[in-house]
Amino acid sequence: MKTLFIECGMGAAGDMLTAALFDLVEEKETMLARMNAIGLEGVHVHIHPVQQCGIQGLHAQVHVHGHEEGEHEHAHDHDHPHAGHGHEHAHSHHTLSDVHRIIHKLNVSETVKENAVAVYRLIAQAEAKAHDMPITNIHFHEVGTLDAIADIVYVCMLLEHLAFDQIVCSPVCTGSGTVRCAHGILPVPAPATAYLLEGIPAYAGTIQTELCTPTGAALLKHFVDRFCEMPVLRTRKIGYGMGTKTFERANCLRVFWAEDEEASDEVYELRCNIDDMSGEELGFAMDRLFESGARDVFLIPLTMKNPVPACC
Repeated sequence: MKTLFIECGMGAAGDMLTAALFDLVEEKETMLARMNAIGLEGVHVHIHPVQQCGIQGLHAQVHVHGHEEGEHEHAHDHDHPHAGHGHEHAHSHHTLSDVHRIIHKLNVSETVKENAVAVYRLIAQAEAKAHDMPITNIHFHEVGTLDAIADIVYVCMLLEHLAFDQIVCSPVCTGSGTVRCAHGILPVPAPATAYLLEGIPAYAGTIQTELCTPTGAALLKHFVDRFCEMPVLRTRKIGYGMGTKTFERANCLRVFWAEDEEASDEVYELRCNIDDMSGEELGFAMDRLFESGARDVFLIPLTMKNPVPACC
C-alpha cells in the first residue's frame, strides 16, 4: 500500500506542505510549470532549496503581483476590511461563493477543484464559528485569498499527482503563546485553527509562536485518513518543507513516501448467522462478496433449537 506519512513536529502550513510534497516529485520542472499555469492571475510560486540546522529542504514562496503574503492573515470578517495586511490602498473582498467561482475557473482537474473547494469551506466554517457569524458573512481579502487559494490548490495538485493509497499524520504541534492578527492579540492556536483541529490529536510543544496555521490545519483535516505516531513503514523517499521562521530546532515539515508494512498482512474475518434464506439468494450473495474483494466465502449449515436446518 502506497502510504504518505506527514510528520508535524513543527506544525503545518500550506507553504510547508507544498514544498515537502514537491520534494517527492520526480519531474520537478514539469510539475512547477503546471503549478504556475493554473490560471490564478498574478500568482507565481517559487520553490528553491534552503538549509536549516544543516538539513537540506525546499521552501515554497507564493507571490501575488510580486508580493509575498502572510498565510495566517488570509481571512477576516467584514468589520476589518484592511487591518493587519500592511496595505494602505483598498482591495476588493470575496465571499466564499466568489472563491468557489475562482477555483472552478482554474486550469486543474475536477478532483483538484472539488478538494480545494472542500478545504476552503472548512476554513470559512472555522472562521464563521470563531466570529460567531453566518458563513455567508465571512469576507476574504483579495491578495490573501489568492495566496491561500494557491497554497490549497498546489497541495491538492501534488497529492493528486503522487496518488497515495492512504495518508497518515502524526499528532500536530500547534505552538503556544500569542499571535497578532487583524482583531488584536489572540492565543495560539488561533481560534479558527483550534476549531479546525477539533478531533485531531494536537499539543503545544515548547516553542512560543504559531506553528500550525488555519490553512495547514484545514488541509490535514480534509486529506488525512488517520492520526498516530509513525507506523511501521518501508520508506521510499523523504521530503522536507521548510518554514520561514528560524528556531534552534529545524523548522520543517517532513513527509515520508512509504510502503505500509502493517497493512500488507492484515485480513479481516466477518461472520454472521442467516436464518430463512434460499440457496439461490445465498449464491447471489457469495458472488457479490467476491466481486467486492473477499478472499474467500464459505457457508456452514447448522441446526438450532428449531429442527429446521438453518444456514451460516
